[in-house]
Amino acid sequence: MNWQSVSFDWNQARAFLATAEEGSLSAAARALSLTQPTLGRQVAALEEDLGVTLFERVGRSLSLTEAGLELLDHVRAMGDAAGRLSLAASGQSQTIEGQVCITASDLASALRLPPILEGLRAVAPGIEVEVVASNAVRDLRRREADIAIRHVRPEQPDLIAKLVQETSAHFYASAAYIEKYGRPTSARELSEAPFIGFEDPERMLPVLNALGLSLTRRNFKINSASGIVVWEMVKQGLGIGVMTREVAALTPGIECVVPELDPIPVPVWLVTHRELHTSRRIRLVFDFLAEALA
Repeated sequence: MNWQSVSFDWNQARAFLATAEEGSLSAAARALSLTQPTLGRQVAALEEDLGVTLFERVGRSLSLTEAGLELLDHVRAMGDAAGRLSLAASGQSQTIEGQVCITASDLASALRLPPILEGLRAVAPGIEVEVVASNAVRDLRRREADIAIRHVRPEQPDLIAKLVQETSAHFYASAAYIEKYGRPTSARELSEAPFIGFEDPERMLPVLNALGLSLTRRNFKINSASGIVVWEMVKQGLGIGVMTREVAALTPGIECVVPELDPIPVPVWLVTHRELHTSRRIRLVFDFLAEALA
């Protein structure tokens, strides 16, 4: 390899890649925990070293030039390689100290993880846990988290998944709701009730109506992408909610309505990257979560 032909450093290439993917210098600086002037200098240095212009300003935003577009795929491949190197190095770590990043839904992060992490602290006090509370599926291959708690099995072959629990979801109402609207006692009465919807209700309607209900979009007068917000609305009596039995059991003043309806199956998967699974601390946390969630 002609090492003299490589005239830039990785920090400059990373700055270019982050700016291209985030869409602006300010967003890229936040993603890389840098100041905007520092990031701008790195991008400018890369342009000078390569002798090309990578971005042009369009109003307040940046747009890739033709040269920038041609180089982006190459730099993205470098980023993927750097990510794989980081994964492999992390997987070789045999210490039980350091950070482990866990991602789970906002509800699971707020209600299910606290007692589990308290137990983990007693077992491995040297481990620092970062919790990414997100209802979006984080990309473990790009180190957006080390371990994920999901309700769907991943399809990527480089991810390891373990089914740790097969729970179920049911219909729940608060005491305040029952006092105001009455307790529904049949699928017909439930079909006439107001519901609190999570994200797009259209995705849940076929599942709920397969249980014998006749719900339409009109039943969902309040919707939110936040599970915590949805559950708080249910707690305060604004409508019926669909929730797993574990979360409902942690919530005072909530009761299952029309319990004779078939439950909605909800699998719980624990997922990590194959490279990380060899790390002693990642494996310890993975196994601890698996046992605690079972």
